[in-house]
Amino acid sequence: MRVLLIGGGGREHALAWKIAQSPRLEHLWAAPGNPGIARHARCLDLRADDADGLAGFARGHAVDLVVVGPEAPLVAGLGDRLRADGLAVFGPGAAAAAIEGSKAFAKALMARAGVPTARFSTFDDPAAARRFCRELGAPLVVKADGLAAGKGAIVCASLDEADTAIAQCMERREFGAAGTTVVVEEFMHGEEASFFALVSDKVAVPLDAAQDHKTVFDDDRGPNTGGMGAFAPAPPIDERMQTRVMREIVEPTVAALATGGAPYRGVLYVGLMLTKDGPKVVEFNCRFGDPEAQPVMLRLCSDLPELCLAALDGRLDRVSAEWDTRAALGVVMAAHGYPDAVRDGDVIHGLDAAARLPGKVFHSGTALEHGRVVTHGGRVLCAVGLGANVAAARQQAYALVDAVRFDGAVYRRDIGHRALERGM
Repeated sequence: MRVLLIGGGGREHALAWKIAQSPRLEHLWAAPGNPGIARHARCLDLRADDADGLAGFARGHAVDLVVVGPEAPLVAGLGDRLRADGLAVFGPGAAAAAIEGSKAFAKALMARAGVPTARFSTFDDPAAARRFCRELGAPLVVKADGLAAGKGAIVCASLDEADTAIAQCMERREFGAAGTTVVVEEFMHGEEASFFALVSDKVAVPLDAAQDHKTVFDDDRGPNTGGMGAFAPAPPIDERMQTRVMREIVEPTVAALATGGAPYRGVLYVGLMLTKDGPKVVEFNCRFGDPEAQPVMLRLCSDLPELCLAALDGRLDRVSAEWDTRAALGVVMAAHGYPDAVRDGDVIHGLDAAARLPGKVFHSGTALEHGRVVTHGGRVLCAVGLGANVAAARQQAYALVDAVRFDGAVYRRDIGHRALERGM
């Protein structure tokens, strides 16, 4: 099998590492990749949004499977472009990827399908949005409609904060065009989890569930980020809850997409809030999460390309994913200044030493300069441990963190605290 992986972050490194284990693999290319991915694939000088360049390469090299990692190319229609050239693409087309690309689209879809979510309304006028905030009352959440690198959902503890969030999105345009429209919704109380399912049109099968840590500092303090660490499996998602999420959320959502002329093929990420009234949707994503993909891939025992092809060929009802019974936990090491303006170019030391330890260090924001691996982006690395329980996986992950160093590294020391409080 000849596989082209699109993307260059930590999620894609985890996917590359897993794809490379397939006994059927003949060649693996990554566009653009990163220094960690280069250990498993040949990295190409092609951007993830270069649809014509990617299509030409895939045709010219007889690629059997294209796996699209990040959301932005999917929302922009990369899957449609590649499929038009007869390529097998794991990832939804633009119409279905709008489930992540537009919060307003996703909310309207959920309303039509009867999928449980927060009370909400959508606005393109800031004054109307502020009036609804006063009707709803604080706390509440203001969300930029479009893609905002995981930072477009602003939790507001007061109406003053809500006014500021609306100004950020709609008046100061801090998220660009993504904030022209906003969704204002009630604040949901409960425990969050990330749920993943493989989808082929109207057929869906559950994968894993994980729990992320969004804020930058210990004790869940500070601004939200793209994610500072994650662990899997998620303790609150037992077999009964998994069945409920599939029946009440995943199945009606994919059925509504298909009925609306936007059949979904790929992985569907459901951001859940487990409330006293049951599971409700916080958000949908059209791809694996980051950093959730890193511990999830460490637990996956099945052949990943085979699962992808089963979704594309309509064979999901005949496959199931096999999992390591152990827990996995990942700790993100971010660059100086994260999640605001970050510094690039700090030399990363200790990667070879970490490679000799149990677990795996996945590259996110790294680059090669003069033969040395340096920081190049906000989230730089994700150190993932595997253990009999979350406590053991955490110990292994932090041993990797302690082996790696670079100036100004930002990371949390309490990843997995929710599971540890449960005695996991």
